[in-house]
Amino acid sequence: MMSIGMKGGVEISKGALSWDAGLVMISAVALSFLLPVIAFTFLRLTTQLDRVDAAATAAHYGSISIVTFVAAGQAVAAAGLEAAGYLVAVAALMEVPAIISALVIASRGHTHREAVAGSDKGELAREVLLNASVVVLLGALVIGWITGEAGMQSVAPFLVAPFQGVLCLFLLDMGLSAGRGLRNGWRQLDAGTIAFGFYMPLISAGLAAGVAALNGMPPGDAALLITLAASASYIAVPAAMRLALPKAKPSVYLTLPLGITFPFNLIFGLPLYIWMARMVSPGAA
Repeated sequence: MMSIGMKGGVEISKGALSWDAGLVMISAVALSFLLPVIAFTFLRLTTQLDRVDAAATAAHYGSISIVTFVAAGQAVAAAGLEAAGYLVAVAALMEVPAIISALVIASRGHTHREAVAGSDKGELAREVLLNASVVVLLGALVIGWITGEAGMQSVAPFLVAPFQGVLCLFLLDMGLSAGRGLRNGWRQLDAGTIAFGFYMPLISAGLAAGVAALNGMPPGDAALLITLAASASYIAVPAAMRLALPKAKPSVYLTLPLGITFPFNLIFGLPLYIWMARMVSPGAA
């Protein structure tokens, strides 16, 4: 996260943020608010999950997986495409809105208001706004923005050279975590819930592709935006749901994004999202 954040900051330092980038950021935030509503609707129509479990699960599918984003960056580069540095800021901006949207959904109706826990000491606010992924990502982005190419070169042996190897080890560890989560939580998932873990990323990707087309994004940028929308959080959002919706079942809302959607995106999703980006980008081959 430090490496990808600083690289993004360096790219931003090479030129001022454009009006087009601002429109993409606004669109991404709106998408993050909307996706939990769509996810919740599908979960309530096609599964046996109650309102609280469905809302908690929906929050994960409106927020983003930073690990999937990092892997997508490598896949985009391997495909010969370039992506703008501001997409790192877009990733950070898409962390929080989905959580807010899901809490509103969970609290709708008198009978469900008690399901949303209070946060008198600010635990929820700190978890949502100051979780490690957001702080590291935005902190590194700002550092890269300020120091520019020279700053990146000075820490290249630490952040650039070992990036590929560390990413492989991290993905291996996440794969083991996904396998353990699926083994321990699959009994809580019916066929409709499991199917949701496969089709919801495709719905999100389709909506993000539409956003990319409307904003005229180049293929590399579009591929990362589509990947962000199609990914599902399993780090920041579970911590927030544990505090805000303590009655929701982690065996459901954590198993789906980590055990099903995460490996699906890495194996099948990334090539598909890059193809979609090429299709919707103006002038793309």
